[in-house]
Amino acid sequence: MHLDTRGLNPPDPAVAVLWHIDRPEQDGPVTVYLDRHPIYLFPELAERGWTAEVAPGEAGGVRLVLRPCA
Repeated sequence: MHLDTRGLNPPDPAVAVLWHIDRPEQDGPVTVYLDRHPIYLFPELAERGWTAEVAPGEAGGVRLVLRPCA
């Protein structure tokens, strides 16, 4: 699944990501496109049992690949 949150004002990108990973049918991976590095999102992901890997993306943006912990 791909989730583009570019252009959203904080905290909307984090809210969108958390909403998608909290869905029972979501088992990953989820690729998220963001405008900035989401430092406050990482603890929320860990609490929910997800990992985040920063992947190469477009200049000026951040791309994360989210996966549930094994």
